[in-house]
Amino acid sequence: MKLKVDIIVVPTTAGAQAAQRATKTIPIVMGFVSDPVALGLVANLARPGGNITGLGVPTPEIAGKRLQLLREVAPAVARIAVLSDPSQPADLRGTEAAAQALGVQLQVWKVRSGGELDRAFTAIARERGAGIIILTSTTLFAYRARIAQLAVTHRLPTSGWARELTEAGCLISYGANLPDVARRAAYFVDKILKGAKPADLPVEQPTKYEFIINLKTAKALGLTIPQSLLGRADELIQ
Repeated sequence: MKLKVDIIVVPTTAGAQAAQRATKTIPIVMGFVSDPVALGLVANLARPGGNITGLGVPTPEIAGKRLQLLREVAPAVARIAVLSDPSQPADLRGTEAAAQALGVQLQVWKVRSGGELDRAFTAIARERGAGIIILTSTTLFAYRARIAQLAVTHRLPTSGWARELTEAGCLISYGANLPDVARRAAYFVDKILKGAKPADLPVEQPTKYEFIINLKTAKALGLTIPQSLLGRADELIQ
C-alpha cells in the first residue's frame, strides 16, 4: 500500500477481497459483505483472527426470505431468474441453497455490465410466468432504474436486496437498511482508532431489515398485493 492509511473501509464483497489481497496488516472494516467466513475473509464471526472485521450478511436466510416474498406477492410466478454479478459468488451460492430448500428452480444470468441487461430480459421474458431476483452488485445497483424499466416493459415482477431498488421502480425489496449498516461500520472504525484489534472485534450482522413494496409497479404489472403482505411491509411506495 503506497498510501499510509490507518483503516480501509470496504462496502462490498469485491472490495473486501481486493483489500485482503493488498494488505495483511492494515485494519479493514467490511460494510456489507455476504458470508465472510465462506469467502475466507475471517476465520469465524466471533473471533475474526486477522486484520478484517465489520458486518456480514447471513446470505442463505435472507435469500430465502426474498424468494418467499416474491412468490407471495406474485403467486403466478413459476420460474425464477437470477441477475447475478460474477464477482460476488457468495450471494449466488446462498440463493441457490435457499431455492433448493424451497424446491424452486433457478435460471442464472451473470451480468457484468449494463449493456447485457436488454439481452437478459428479452430471454427471461420468453419464459412465461417468470420472476426475477436481483442479487447484491454494484453494477446492478448502478443500473437499478434500467432494470426496473425493463421489468415493467416485459411484465416481470422483481425482488431486490435494497430499498433503493424498489424506489427506482422494482416491485419489492427485502434487505438490510444501508444507512444503518454504514453507521455500524463507523462504530468499528471508532473502536480500531481507539486501539482495538480487528482480530478481537466480532463480526456483526445487520439488525435492521426492511420489506418494501412499490404499489405503482404492482399496478403497472397488473398485480393485486394481498392485504396480509401490505400489513407486513415496512413501507409502501405509492
